Amino acid sequence: METGTVKWFNNAKGFGFICPASGGEDIFAHYSTIQMDGYRTLKAGQTVNFSVNHGPKGNHASLIVPVDNGSKPKQERDSTNA
Repeated sequence: METGTVKWFNNAKGFGFICPASGGEDIFAHYSTIQMDGYRTLKAGQTVNFSVNHGPKGNHASLIVPVDNGSKPKQERDSTNA
């Protein structure tokens, strides 16, 4: 997997672009490939890990995992409610 930063993401349209940390062309990001619970979205400036597929319309992320989604891991949330 690669690491990058979300350039922009349009919630209404469900897509945006990721700037790879290694440089090169921006990577297309679709909401359906975001790996998270609940409403799947990304924020500009957010760090993500992703896999890249090369298609006829260019590069696109096939798997997006937010690194800093601003919430505590599930185990940490559960232990604070005990």
